Amino acid sequence: MISIIMPAYNEESSIEKTIRIFNNVLKEREIKHEILVVNDHCNDKTGEILKKLKKEIKELRYIDNPNPQGFGFSVVEGLKNFKGNYAVIVMADLSDDPRDVVKFYEKIKQGYDCVFGSRFIRGGRVVDYPVHKLILNRIANNFIRVLFCIRYNDTTNAFKMYSRKTIEGLRPFLSHHFNLTVELPLKAIIRGYSYAVIPNIWRNRKQGVSKLKIREMGSRYFFIVLYCLIEKILSRGDYRK
Repeated sequence: MISIIMPAYNEESSIEKTIRIFNNVLKEREIKHEILVVNDHCNDKTGEILKKLKKEIKELRYIDNPNPQGFGFSVVEGLKNFKGNYAVIVMADLSDDPRDVVKFYEKIKQGYDCVFGSRFIRGGRVVDYPVHKLILNRIANNFIRVLFCIRYNDTTNAFKMYSRKTIEGLRPFLSHHFNLTVELPLKAIIRGYSYAVIPNIWRNRKQGVSKLKIREMGSRYFFIVLYCLIEKILSRGDYRK
């Protein structure tokens, strides 16, 4: 079973559409799944919408983030509570394509521990990506790629799938915010978990406001990259699979 882990902070304008589309695509492909929404201290109507949808969509579960508000806190809470054999992290704003979840699932069943999406290889693309964020994205990802001597070029992409065994092997999680998107794949790579990279599509949200604040996140990304680099150099394989 796939667990769709979906952190949500004030997503009243998009959460219902996102859940319905993901649920419909996976049901059409007859893929057993759950959609686990983590309510990240929403102060809009997100909670009310989830309560209503739960009566209609049996695959939907939702829990509250008991920690301080933050993307990383919410995802980690989801990773504590998911029921599936595989977990995939998706955004509540429908920026990720549910058809890509099917492709990830088909790939990970070939025996991989993780499947990573890349928006910047053949077959991948971004739609309406703000230019300044795109420039920063490519600088940051290429810096990470060179620093860790890896070919993967989209580490900051949140859209990834992990087996349950892999998730357990990546603990403890340190990131409280969007830097978790970097911590998970870097730990998986340096700890020796097998992974495949396939293209995925990302579309900028049509409604609502992005929760990623670049100025606030710079030092947090740098911290987690440095932490993972220290583990790679000095841990002497203590955390390897």
